[in-house]
Parts: sequence; C-alpha cells; structure tokens
Amino acid sequence: MPAIEVLPTIYQPALRQINDLRHTRLDVRFDWDKKHLIGKAVLTLQPHFYAVDSLSLDAKSFDIHSLELVGVGTKPNVPLRYTYRDSLVLDIKLDRSYRRDETYQIAVSYTAQPERLVNHPSGRFHYDNKGLYFIMPDSLNPSKPYQIWTQGETFSSSCWFPTIDAPNQKTTQEITITVADKYKTLSNGKLISSTANPDGTRSDYWKQALPHAPYLFTMAIGDYAVIKDKWRDIEVNYYVEPPYAASARAIFGNTPDMLTFFSQRLGVDFPWEKYSQAVVRDFIAGAMENTSATLFYERLQRDERELLEGNDDDIIAHELFHHWFGDLVTCESWANLALNESFATYGEYLWFEHKYGRDEADAHLNKDLRTYLSEAEQKQEPIIRYYYSNADDDLFDAHSYQKGGRVLHMLRYYVGDEAFFAAIAQYLKAHSFKTAEINDLRMAFESVTGEDLNWFFDQWMMSKGHPELDISYNVDTTKGYAAVIIQQTQAQEKSISIAYQH
Repeated sequence: MPAIEVLPTIYQPALRQINDLRHTRLDVRFDWDKKHLIGKAVLTLQPHFYAVDSLSLDAKSFDIHSLELVGVGTKPNVPLRYTYRDSLVLDIKLDRSYRRDETYQIAVSYTAQPERLVNHPSGRFHYDNKGLYFIMPDSLNPSKPYQIWTQGETFSSSCWFPTIDAPNQKTTQEITITVADKYKTLSNGKLISSTANPDGTRSDYWKQALPHAPYLFTMAIGDYAVIKDKWRDIEVNYYVEPPYAASARAIFGNTPDMLTFFSQRLGVDFPWEKYSQAVVRDFIAGAMENTSATLFYERLQRDERELLEGNDDDIIAHELFHHWFGDLVTCESWANLALNESFATYGEYLWFEHKYGRDEADAHLNKDLRTYLSEAEQKQEPIIRYYYSNADDDLFDAHSYQKGGRVLHMLRYYVGDEAFFAAIAQYLKAHSFKTAEINDLRMAFESVTGEDLNWFFDQWMMSKGHPELDISYNVDTTKGYAAVIIQQTQAQEKSISIAYQH
C-alpha cells in the first residue's frame, strides 16, 4: 500500500514566554460524589524579559471562587479583574506593571470539574485529555477500587490546577492533598508530613524542590499497598493494589539496578528526590513518567505465576529513562517530542543490552523496526515535526518512538560508543532542569566529535521516509571479483547508487 502523505496543517512554535512560573503551591481536596476537586493555588511568577501588567493562565472549565494578588508582608490580598476566555484561559489584569527582576504571586480558589469539561462546547475534550480521573465501583465492575489519579501530558494539567500549561515552563512544587485517612497518596517530590484532621481525613504535604514542567505534576490516591525499596539513599517505592503486594518486587524489582546502570551509562546520576511507581485503573495509556512518580496501567499488576510468562522491563525502563530525557531535560515544544520519546524508547534497548545481552536487545529493536514500517505504509513524517494539527493525535506515534529510537542507535554506531555517551552526558548537563530542541542535541554531538552532523540530523530527524533499496550482485569468479550494487528507489530528487567491491 502506498504511503499516504499527511499535509502540514499549521506551524506550531514553542509557547512565547511572557511570564515564567517559578513556584506552584496547591491545596486540594475532593468531592467524590460530584467528581470535583476543590483547590487553592498560589503561583509565583516573574516576567520573562519585558515588563508585564497582565497574565494568562490555563484553567480549563473551573468554577472560580476568588482570584487575588497575594499581599507582600502585612499587606492584604488584592482582588484582580479577569475575564474567562471560553472557560479555558484566565486573562488577568495585574495591579501594576512588573519588571523582569520582580516576582509576584497570584492566589486562585477554584473547583475543577473534569466531567463538565468533557461536555465543553469546543468538543476538544474527552476521556483521554480531561486530566483528572475519579475511579470507583460501577455496575459492570462492582469490585473496582476507589482511586483518583491525574494525567497531564500534553495540555491536561490545567484541567485540575491553574498554570501556564506548556513544556517550556519549569516550576518547583508543593501540594497538600486531603483525603479520607484510609487512602494512600502519591505526588511528585518527597512526602514531608502527614497530618490527621478531626473529621477523619488526613492531609499529606508533598514538596518537590527541583523544577519541572507542569505536564509532569501528578497525584495518585487509593487503597494501596506500598512496598518500600531503596537506591543509594533515595526512596524507591512500589504502589500496588493489596492483592499484588506479594509480587510487587517481582514486577518492579529491577528498578534499583536500572537506576545504577542508567546513572553510570549516561554520566549523570538520577537527579530526583525519590522514585515511586504506582499502578492505576483505567489509565489512558501504558504509563506516564510524572517526575519521581510514574503511573502505570493495571496490566502491569500480575501475580508470580503470571510473571513466569515474562516481565515488563521494557515499559519500566522506558519511563525511568524519561527522568533524564523529558523530566530533567524537557522538549522545548511538542514539535521536539522525540527528544523525550525517542530517547526513552532507546533506553529500553540499552537496558536489554545490559541485562539480557546484545541478541535480546537487537530482537527488541527489530520489533521497533517492524512497528515503524507498518505505520510508514500509512504515513511518513519527519521525526521532528513543527507542522501538525493536534499534538496528542499527530505526534505520539511510531515515528517519535520506534523510528526515533532506531535513528539514535544508528547515530551511536556512526560516532562510536565513547563519543555517543560523551555527547549525551554533555547534552544532559548543559540543559539540566531546562528545555532543549533538536539543534541542542546536534550541537552536543558536534562539540564532542568535531564533525558537522547537520547532514545526519537533516536526513534522519528533519526529513521523512527511509531508504527503499534495490540490491543486485555481480560476481566474476574467474577474476575473484564481487560487486554489490545498492540503489535507492524511493521518489526523490535524485537516487544514489553505491557499489562495494571485495
């Protein structure tokens, strides 16, 4: 079947940085019956460069109870005027103009209503991007547990708290989660305190002191068994439903070894305060690499007998590798998604190569090739795509994942192992807790190798397609001569013929 060319829709730049998020403090509780989150957010912001007298916050289908400028020192909070554009964006008029060397704080009291969001007049929202999920028993599954979890990628964190919902924002984080005392909670960073309340609830205070993008904020709440592990001095915990407590270490037990291997191989230690992994019901995908708190779909939960059929090291390694590629260094825009996903996919290969040997790793890589080639029968796109219609629908595909991982593998063998990992380490160190685009990766490789690699990145990252080859042979036994003629046959401005002699 011939490839179907998908025409570019619109150029999608990185969001212009007008105000920068510096810190996000959240206080949340829940109405399970209404599937509401009742929250208060205090955001610390700073003009990026130019002076500002206004602010726009993504806040999808909230009821806004108050919106104020936080008073400095003993000064009271000041109510601010705002308009609520399409019930999606708060356009706020500040009390004055702020310079780039000044910070200010905005306090928003609100109710988030994900079910109302699904019925938004724009028709842009559905189960997969409503951001906040209440799981509870129903007629089809009366034994389903009570859970709450979130999913932020790509623009869904603003379905449960007001923020600047873009991957080129980085903010530190505090969150206090109030739940019935019987439930466990999980969020980013470290659990600092748990406070019992007179009404039978408990307030857990989580703090992440290191900045990350808003789409990586998370909560998971439920009746979990928490199995504690450790890597160096860092907590490593596994959150599973109680019937799977006995097999949690068999499911996730390679995590500490992965942390050691990836830290050594990349030349950059795991950078976050803890690492937890939790299983949630009815998840929208396989997993999500929320900073220090990865969530997985329920199929990961298996008992010891079921695990005899094989483990899930591929997805566990993928999400952990994201904590360098995606969480530590974040794609500047979703057009550069491959800087997150191609690397995470290649992280699977690196772990298989280390743990199970080259043959097993190559077999895994060959599955990636088949996945990409199957998709390429329907569409062929550049790995880095600045022209697309919808990031969720257009970019999370076998080009960004499987093809991108194989291109990184090819780059590794072109420059050699020593140069490949030296360039990766340089890239990670230069952009830690910041964002990057594809040219930043190219420049790291050029810096290490001394070679202009624009040709490689232009062909394999910025252009679509792959070689389609016609291979023929010419053997002359009397002269001891053999020739292999390889000709590219795909439509292009010119074909290239290469002959090898031996």
